[in-house]
Amino acid sequence: MIESSLHPSEPVPLPGPSFGRALRGVIGYGLLTALMMVTPMLVFVPAALMHCALRNGRRIAWAALAVAALMASLYFASVPGSSPDAAKMAWGYLAGVLLAVALPAMASLPLVERGASFGRVLVFLLIGSALGLAVTEGGARALVSYSPYATQVAQAQQSNAQFIEFYRQNHMPPDMVRFAQKWAEYSSFVLPAGILVSLAFAFVLSLLMLGRLNVWRAHVAPAEPRTTGMYLFRNLALPDWLLFAFVLGGLTPLATGILQKVAANTLTVVVFLYILQGLAIFRFLLVAMGAGFLGTSLALLMLVMLMFTGVGPLLLGLAGLFDPFFDFRHFKKRKDDSHEGHTD
Repeated sequence: MIESSLHPSEPVPLPGPSFGRALRGVIGYGLLTALMMVTPMLVFVPAALMHCALRNGRRIAWAALAVAALMASLYFASVPGSSPDAAKMAWGYLAGVLLAVALPAMASLPLVERGASFGRVLVFLLIGSALGLAVTEGGARALVSYSPYATQVAQAQQSNAQFIEFYRQNHMPPDMVRFAQKWAEYSSFVLPAGILVSLAFAFVLSLLMLGRLNVWRAHVAPAEPRTTGMYLFRNLALPDWLLFAFVLGGLTPLATGILQKVAANTLTVVVFLYILQGLAIFRFLLVAMGAGFLGTSLALLMLVMLMFTGVGPLLLGLAGLFDPFFDFRHFKKRKDDSHEGHTD
């Protein structure tokens, strides 16, 4: 009997893409990613890079990112700026996109390829984004004596002032005006957290899109079929250690100076993540109960109404916060449900 030189369980390495396919992948994904960077489609930049890596390999994805950075740079260089500050703001935006969106997406590829949990990948991406934003701010100050953060704070304060003035001109009650003033002060104080929250939406949408693509199913199905539905929204579960970040954020009233600002921004991001996890639990329960289109629509309508009253975010946040202790999605042992007929 002739014995095979390879053990049956050992994966056979697949040949890499041909030169023509690699070139088409670099140019095609590079142009597509560059277009997303300069349009509102920015939220799908991580999905495009992850899709490229899963389909063509990491090297081609890195090359596509380099092409995208070059094309976006040529675009900003060709657009005439109204002032030097406007040009600095445009280049600061591009640097922020590359360092806080594209690079974290590329750095998360090993986790995505291994089928790491939704929540773990999301938190990893947000930590990478925070570091990227810090590098962007420090680099802009050191190289061109410009602060993208200070510019955004000034713009936020101007918008808040216009909003408060609108309240006064329309003779709103004094209590509402004072509440708007306090909210404006707080929103400016936690502006970094607001930026990270907006980036979290981009990462969540990209991971949801990736989980629906055939390239993801083809990548994970042969090795571990159970991970096929990993990036469905109902499966979002944050790492347990995030509770320590919540406790750190709870020190905000006791801290002062820069420590208070760090704690407040940390608390804002963590609270948002727990609300997001609570929403994922809500979605999971709807699927587990077999709620059809009508039932899901009515439940979402009720949830939206509760959101406006402030009760909705509180309930979702509490559900997400205590999920590590009670595991609301698995009160009873049930078989894994990987049915994809439900939309997330």
